[in-house]
Amino acid sequence: MSGPEHAKLTLTPRGPRAGIVLIITALLLLLSGPVAGDSVRVGYVDMKRLFDAAPQVVAARQALDLEFRPRNQGLLEDEARLEQMQRALADSEELSAEQRFELEQDIRNLRRSIDRRREDLREELRFRTSTATKALEETIEVAVRQVAEEHGYDLILTSPVAYAAPGIDITDRILDWLNEDFASRNNAP
Repeated sequence: MSGPEHAKLTLTPRGPRAGIVLIITALLLLLSGPVAGDSVRVGYVDMKRLFDAAPQVVAARQALDLEFRPRNQGLLEDEARLEQMQRALADSEELSAEQRFELEQDIRNLRRSIDRRREDLREELRFRTSTATKALEETIEVAVRQVAEEHGYDLILTSPVAYAAPGIDITDRILDWLNEDFASRNNAP
């Protein structure tokens, strides 16, 4: 049972790196040379810059700040009150054992309350930030696709990349699209 009819060579990658191998192979084939005189147009988008400067991101960040600021302020006030109580306990030598016990108990209760509220605030902020980020990612994806189609790009790479020449960076075009989109949505009735 030997012979060429039984020997199969499969070039299908398997395992967790299969997707990476396929992407690299496709990029190498795409960039290995133009076919029949066609050139490949590649662009690059700096995602960090988009998430720092896009008006949608700035507006979402400001809205979250306004929403969560009062609760954060309440926590800061309680932390200051906790510090005062701890100082009072440390500085006060004339407290009776019962008063000292009550003050220690109040300090523990306040500390637990602060820790619980801080964790709740963190979780809610993390959830809301994640939700806003997903919506923004979808908007950015639409922007990248439309700019790529309008300007004839065949491939758009996003950060992080090892290197991208400034000549292929289209981040400013994406920011312009996002600014126009934001302005049109906020000026609409």
